Amino acid sequence: MTLAKVIGNAVCTIKNGSYENRKIMLVAPVAPDGSRAGKAYLAVDSVGCGAGETVVVIDEGGSARILLESDEVITIRTVIAAVVDKIGIGE
Repeated sequence: MTLAKVIGNAVCTIKNGSYENRKIMLVAPVAPDGSRAGKAYLAVDSVGCGAGETVVVIDEGGSARILLESDEVITIRTVIAAVVDKIGIGE
């Protein structure tokens, strides 16, 4: 799992069938203090998040299939699994 910030979205008019009716978001890994911690990448939104929100991203195909509630073999590997409300360190 990776902590990330949603920094935008991708609009795709032609895409693989696994991506039909799914939002594709641009996310950037962040440290717990909110500072950037890596390069941005794309992830499928399973929670209805928006730009500026901090999220938990899963980068593993089997988990993606479970989160997206799909019994089919899908080509999706990276999925936004949760929106983070608060990060507590040492609490």
